[in-house]
Amino acid sequence: MTIKELVFKNRSYRRYHQDVPVSLETLRDLVDLGRLSASALNLQPLKYVLSNDPARNAASFSHIGWAGYLKDWPGPVEGERPSAYIVMLGDTEISRHVDWDHGIAAQSILLGATEKGLGGCMIATIRKHDLAHILGISSRYEILLVIAIGKPKEQVVIEPLGQDGSVKYWRDSQAMHHVPKRALNDIIIG
Repeated sequence: MTIKELVFKNRSYRRYHQDVPVSLETLRDLVDLGRLSASALNLQPLKYVLSNDPARNAASFSHIGWAGYLKDWPGPVEGERPSAYIVMLGDTEISRHVDWDHGIAAQSILLGATEKGLGGCMIATIRKHDLAHILGISSRYEILLVIAIGKPKEQVVIEPLGQDGSVKYWRDSQAMHHVPKRALNDIIIG
């Protein structure tokens, strides 16, 4: 698969085949891609909590926000939730500023998941204090992102921005997820 194909297939999936497990070895392989990614000043302040345990995932689920534009959708129902999570942390004893490290690492992780036939979603809407308590995360670490991982159970369609210019994603009556994207010519200014 070319890099363009990987990027195109790497969508923010929010519904999964929850009964398809993701092994701890797979999660470690994905985090290794994050580890090998660029880091500002090469400080490497990112740390990770891995979860593929159904009980731990269920306890974490209610502390994660799923789709801000879909006001009438509280997130995936039981049976459509991710089978794994990667909780990305900033180690404040290494640096109080992770700059863009977590975005770069998360994209590497998600591209790796896509290559393995999985999908994921970067989530920044998190009740951090509650999630840290449930997962036993020390105050030394700041929760930056939660990356949901699993076998996608939905189709995500990329389409051109509509006449109204709205960038809001939406679901149709068949629960197909539509994501408007700006045209290439609209983002190149020189």
